[in-house]
Amino acid sequence: MPHPKTQQILLQRLKTRGPQSVKILSKQLDITTMGVRQHLNELATRGLVTTTGENHQTRGRPAHYWQLTDTGHRQFPDSHAEACVTLITRIRDQFGDEALQEIIRGNQNADLNRYQKALEQTDSDLASQLSMLAELRSEEGFMAEVRLIPNGWLFIQNHCPIYNAAQSSQHYCHSELRLLTTLLAGRATVERTDYLLDGARRCAYKVSAITD
Repeated sequence: MPHPKTQQILLQRLKTRGPQSVKILSKQLDITTMGVRQHLNELATRGLVTTTGENHQTRGRPAHYWQLTDTGHRQFPDSHAEACVTLITRIRDQFGDEALQEIIRGNQNADLNRYQKALEQTDSDLASQLSMLAELRSEEGFMAEVRLIPNGWLFIQNHCPIYNAAQSSQHYCHSELRLLTTLLAGRATVERTDYLLDGARRCAYKVSAITD
C-alpha cells in the first residue's frame, strides 16, 4: 500500500537534491531499495517522476537516476500564479515597463527592511546571517538552504513560488539579486551560479566573503 508521507519525502528529496539513484535514496530515507523502487514506480505512474540512465562509473551498467517531471515540479506551489501574470501584464500594458519596475522596487525595499530587521536579531557572522536569510526565504516558499563550499557559501533556492511571474517579467530575478547584494554589501560578493529560467533546476548564488 503506497505511503503518501514517504512519497512526499521522496518528491521533496528529488526537488532539493536533483536526480538521485535508488541506492542513495534508500540510504537517505533508511528504507530498503525495494521499498524505494515501489514508491518511485507508483509516483511514475502518476507522471510525477521519471528515470534516466547515466553512467558515472568506469565499469558496469549505467546507474539509473530518478528525477522530477514537469508535473512533479508543479506539486510545489507557485503562489497565485495566474493572478500574478495577469496583473503584471495589465500593469505593463497600461502604465509601461518602467511603472512595473517601480512597483517591483517598492516590494524589494519592503523586503529589504524586513530582512535587515531580522538579521539584526541574529549573530553578526556571515554564516549565521546567511542561515537566517535562508530561513526567511523558506518561509516564503523558496525552499532555501546554505551550503559551505571552498572560498565561500552557496545560497540555494530549490523552488521558486513566483516562477510564472518571473517568466513574465525577469525584473523579479534582477530584484532578487540586488536584494542579496544590498543585504551583504561591504561584507560579501554575490554571484548567480544557477538560474531556473536558463534551464537549471534551481536558482543559486555563490557568496564570497570580502577580505581586507
